[in-house]
Amino acid sequence: MVKHQPLQVYERQLCLSCLTGIYGCRWKRYQRSHDDTTKWERLWSMILFGTFSLLLVWFYFWLEAHNDYNEFNWLLYNRSGEWSDGTVPILATTAAGFTYLALLMILALCHIAVGQQLNLHWLHKIGVTIALLTTITGVIYVSQIWCEEWDIISVSLQATGPFLHIGALAAITALAWLVAGQLARSERPRFQVVVALLYLAVLLGLYMAPLSISSPCIMQRDGLKARPAVIGQRGAPMLAPENTLLSFQKALHMNIVGLQADVAISLDGVPFLMRDRTLRRTTDVRRLFPERQHDDASSFNWTDLRTLNAGRWFLQDDPYWTVRRMSEQQRRLVGNQTVCSLEQLLQLVLRANRSILLTLHRPPQGHPHHLSWVNLTLATVLQSGIAQHQVVWAVDWDRELVKQEVPAFQQTSMRKQPVEALQQDGVSRLLLRYNQATAQDVRTYTASNLSVTLYTVNEPWLYSLLWCSGVQSVSSEAPQVLKKVLSPLWLMSPHEYCLIWVTTDLVSFALVLGIFVFQNYHMIRWKMSGMRSYNPEQIMLSAAVRRSSRDVNIMKEKLIFSEVSNGVSSEGNGFDY
Repeated sequence: MVKHQPLQVYERQLCLSCLTGIYGCRWKRYQRSHDDTTKWERLWSMILFGTFSLLLVWFYFWLEAHNDYNEFNWLLYNRSGEWSDGTVPILATTAAGFTYLALLMILALCHIAVGQQLNLHWLHKIGVTIALLTTITGVIYVSQIWCEEWDIISVSLQATGPFLHIGALAAITALAWLVAGQLARSERPRFQVVVALLYLAVLLGLYMAPLSISSPCIMQRDGLKARPAVIGQRGAPMLAPENTLLSFQKALHMNIVGLQADVAISLDGVPFLMRDRTLRRTTDVRRLFPERQHDDASSFNWTDLRTLNAGRWFLQDDPYWTVRRMSEQQRRLVGNQTVCSLEQLLQLVLRANRSILLTLHRPPQGHPHHLSWVNLTLATVLQSGIAQHQVVWAVDWDRELVKQEVPAFQQTSMRKQPVEALQQDGVSRLLLRYNQATAQDVRTYTASNLSVTLYTVNEPWLYSLLWCSGVQSVSSEAPQVLKKVLSPLWLMSPHEYCLIWVTTDLVSFALVLGIFVFQNYHMIRWKMSGMRSYNPEQIMLSAAVRRSSRDVNIMKEKLIFSEVSNGVSSEGNGFDY
């Protein structure tokens, strides 16, 4: 007996199942669709792309802001009163969110590539919404407490712009395969025109982007100035507790030209080194004077200050993640540090024959030395025996008096002013944050014999950028890092950059053109040959070839003839039930 047994045979599509399953939880074949994406899902696709773009900028911001992590943590400490590394949770959540959204973006592009309908699962929609709201909240928070740090994006683009341009151009060139495929398969002329024009506009914008890229490192090599001198800001605070003798001693081993210190005045008129308003962060005042832990540092007399330990906090908090690399002997040395007086620092500088940059904190009102703080500091400097020209004086208060008493001091302003105003005040040096002076500003000040020192410079890329800008000196918390930078990280002439730009654009254009021709080869051949050269069978065959295999019904039905064990003979003389 012969039985007609229709069977359905399915091709295994594990990759497609994983693709649609992870993105939209559509693991079954019948759940998938090649229909056009709904307007609602298109909206969510735009939200996904917008959130990914925002998070990309946010992630880039925090990567480049590594130079100022300690500044951010110090701002948080001043607001909360407790020290913690606030960058760790921010970096962890940003990296996790960026990875998650990058995965969704890749899955969405793969959906488009294989012609699947976009249908983002509701759990992913919640995740995208959380990522969007969290990022917006972070942007608002940073804008409120650290708004000047946004300049790090424009500053860093001067160093990374040429390379980011090449990376972006490579990504858009790779998308040509996806765009060309969509144009080849689409049967809507309006859609084809919109997609083609949008893609070409983005591509043309990237081709012309180098016209807007400006970097001081794009210059003739013979125009490079001398290597900027490095000043140890509060010593070497990544290697030892800030503003301690050990920190300054370590900085002197890093080929620096000078030291920068923050000076406060004790209750009994002794200048000492302290950055914070209180002693809570950098001493054990909570243990020895718990009832006075929130008092101003200048409300303590020198006798009490000398009893405080200024090193154990460094071992406990590990603010720069460097304690783990210390030996046991180094840890004991760090743990025994005390509050350093200005006199002790001056004696160290005198023996090392280096310069010293002083920034002063005025005592609060009611302090016995509220009006005489400059005179006390000045008297301590003069009594130390240090050469006057080695002192960089960055105090605006009573500047005329200081100029009369010690005319050889290097008068320094911490405010950006016109050249004429600075010269009128007798200022010979500027001390500015690195984002406050452009390369043009540096050239203008230098031409007027004004030296420029920028702070805080910890990262090699920023040091290299300022080197190319012609900056004379920088103040750094990481002299041990900058010591290793013997030349700018990259330097190229305008001719070399132009050559790279044109070559990259030509290669990209050739690849895009080749991809579009390859993807639309059958359509182009059909249009160029004309309908008369094709018979109906060829037209159908050409259409089938142009249609991708995913559009062909993969469910095949076969009629299988099987013969049972006691079946009929080839002559068909009977049936056996």
